[in-house]
This record gives sequence, C-alpha cells and structure tokens, in this order.
Amino acid sequence: MSYGLTAVGAYAPAYRIAAEEFEDAWDSFHAPGVETTAVPDADEDALTMGWEAATRALDAGGSDSESVDWLAFASTTPPLEEEDLTARLGSLLGVSTDATRRVFTGSTRAGTQALDSALTAQPDCGLVVVSDCPQGEPHDAREHAAGAGAAAFLVGPDAPVVVADSATHTEAYPGTRFRERGSDAVDSIDAGTYDRNAFARPLDAAVDGVETGDLDAAAVQMPDGKQPYRAAGAMGVDTETIHAAETVSTLGDTGAASVPLGVATAFDEGAARVLAASWGSGAGADALVFERDGDLPTAISLDAGESVSYAAYLRLRGEITAEEPDGGGAYVSVPTWHRSLPQRHRLVAGRCPDCGTYTFPPEGACRGCGTLVEFEAVALAGTGTVEAKTEIGSGGAPPEFEALQSKSGAFGVAIVAFDTPDDETASSPAMVVGDAAVGDEVETVQRKIYAQEGVTRYGFKIQTT
Repeated sequence: MSYGLTAVGAYAPAYRIAAEEFEDAWDSFHAPGVETTAVPDADEDALTMGWEAATRALDAGGSDSESVDWLAFASTTPPLEEEDLTARLGSLLGVSTDATRRVFTGSTRAGTQALDSALTAQPDCGLVVVSDCPQGEPHDAREHAAGAGAAAFLVGPDAPVVVADSATHTEAYPGTRFRERGSDAVDSIDAGTYDRNAFARPLDAAVDGVETGDLDAAAVQMPDGKQPYRAAGAMGVDTETIHAAETVSTLGDTGAASVPLGVATAFDEGAARVLAASWGSGAGADALVFERDGDLPTAISLDAGESVSYAAYLRLRGEITAEEPDGGGAYVSVPTWHRSLPQRHRLVAGRCPDCGTYTFPPEGACRGCGTLVEFEAVALAGTGTVEAKTEIGSGGAPPEFEALQSKSGAFGVAIVAFDTPDDETASSPAMVVGDAAVGDEVETVQRKIYAQEGVTRYGFKIQTT
C-alpha cells in the first residue's frame, strides 16, 4: 500500500508590493532575486491563510473536513505565541473534535517537520497546513524579502505521491534567523561567512543523505533569491532544478511555507520527482524526495492581484495605524462569541420543522411561521447572492473595527441570501472582502473580524466568486 500525498492546495494573498517601492522609500533594496512580495490583507493572518490553503486541498482531493482524523498546523508566525491553533483551524474547517492535533513552530523547518510527522503517523486522512507571514524591521533585508503564503497537503493511503527517501541534519549555529520573545521581527547577527555556513552546511548534509538523481524540481528554503543558488553546487542540485520550484521572486520569503509552496508549485506544473530541502535556524535541515506515480489533484491560488504603494504596505502591516478608541464599543464576551462559532465558522443555520423556513442565526422564533420551534441544524454551502450593500467609512463603525479601518480604509457590508440544500435561502449580514454589488454571486471566506480583550474573533466574510 502506497502512503503519501493525495491532494495539494496553496494560497497567497492577492496584494503585492514591488521591489521598486522599497527602493523609492529607502534608496536601496536588500532582497536579491525578489521582484514582488505577497502582503496579507488587514484581516488576514497565518491562520486565515492556512484555512484558504486547506479548503483548496480538501476540494482538490474531493474530501470533506469530517473525514480528517489527523490535523497539523505549522507556522513561525502564529497569531498567538501560546494557544493550540488547531482548535480554531479545526473549527473553521469543520474537522472532528476527536481528530488528532499537532502544532509545529519555532523554525522555518516546521513545515517539513509537520509533513514528516503526518507521513510517519499514517492516519486514514491527514491534513497538514503550513502558513507563514514573517516580518523584519522596516529598513532590514528580512523585511524587504518578507512575504506570505500557505500550502496544505492531504495525506493518506493509495497515494499518487510517496516519499522515496529522506534525511535530516542539525548542528548548533546560534544567532542565525531568530525572533526574540515578544517581538514580531525576524533578526540575525549578520555575521557574513558564519551565516552562510549556518545555511549551507546543514542543507548540504541533509541532501547528501538522499538520492537526488533525475530530479524535476528542488524546493529549497528561500529566504531570498540568492542563498539557495549559492548552496546548489554543494547539494549536488543544478540551479535550473531549484528555479523550477521557486516562489520567492513573486511571493517573497514565506518562512515555514517556503518549501511546501515550492513542492505544491512543482507538482502543479507536472513534476514527477521533487526534492524538498528545508532549513531552519538553530540550525538544521530536512531533505525529502517525493515521487509521483499517477495524478495528484492540486488547487493552487498564487496569482497576484492589486499592487500597493509603500505607504499602503505600512498600513496593512500595522506600522502606521490608529489604536482602538476608548469606550463606545459593542462588547461581546468570549463565552457569547463561543456560542455562535457554528454560525460564524461553518454557517450552521436552523430549518423550521413545521414550515421549512431557514433562520440564520438559528435563534428565537421561526422567520417563516413565527413559532418557537427546535430548529434542525443545517450547514449552508457558503454561497449566495448580494441583496443589499453599503459601505462603512472612517468613524462610521463601532470602535472595535477602528484597527481594521486604519489599516485598510472603508469596508463594505452586505445582506446576502445564502443558498440552502433545498433551493431556499437564508439571509444574513456579512462584511465584504474587496468589492461586491447587488446581484453579485458571492462565497464565504474566513477572516479576522476584530480583536477584543486580546482575543481575535474569526468569522465569515463574503467575496465575489
């Protein structure tokens, strides 16, 4: 029985900033080989990007989230330093509460470590989600290269892609790519030859432990567009093979997602034999050789959308934003929010057993017959049509939305008639991602709503299909 990858999904934010924007702002650009970087929207983070990649992997594999019995999340930039984020990710996706959970962080090797752990555990249906959005100081090379993206892999038996070989190597190189506790910025001692050796030697040793013949692509850790090519000769991999899986030129440094995104890209483009060579500070490296024998379903969404200026970039990154004003907010306690998670995360509506009308959220009397009933819980598909639309300008929203508005400006709110399983509709208000007009067909996406009491509230918004 072949065990390995059964489907792949990948996602990157649509916003892009060009290298020229940094050059104009700083008179220089310190990320060689990077042309543009992907920039998360104001309401995106590693968790929401992971959801995007995971839903694509599930759709590509024709699997539903309820079949997932093993879930892993890997990131060096989790929204919280301490919390098992597979709980929220699993809730957003609808994964069973009994599924095994694993979290990997603290190193850009986290993605391949999560993959290796899943392949070793061999669950019936495993889902590995790797998502990252590193940052540096504004003037720093690491910030100039910093990008964002996520990849997700379904693993299981009878797989078209298996691991043919693997190896790992770790040795102590303190001071290379680290992030101090309480800081958002990646740092390094920048010790020249020391840093180059800390990157190349673990990679060389790990790749030396696997058979690299007949590779179609090599997904190598890419903190920029220069370091992996410097290490190519020692690894015994030619630069064309590395270029076949690179994403750094358009997405930037995607941290723990760098190698998984390269693997996803290579297989999406038809590669049959792919090397995954990840590196993490400390320093260590993993090398896995994947071989494909059959069709691997992929759903890759890495295309660029809107280009942003450097000023807009700083706003989206939260470098120049306003704080939430005191008082006046619509306080919603965490326990109250928790009770509405089935609606906010999975659009669970209520169907009246008497008249069949859908009520969303399923509270109070039936909207059709007006009687107090025990609703039948039904998860909506997450598609619908805009019935009404307005825009909330600066100062027009409750104070808890001030942080969002200061990053991204005015935002839309719509009334949406959501589709139901039996051709009825259930109407609900929803925030809009991007633009939408009355009559547009839309779908739900999971984003940050706002933060209160230090707790980010996640829930659905809508965007045009």
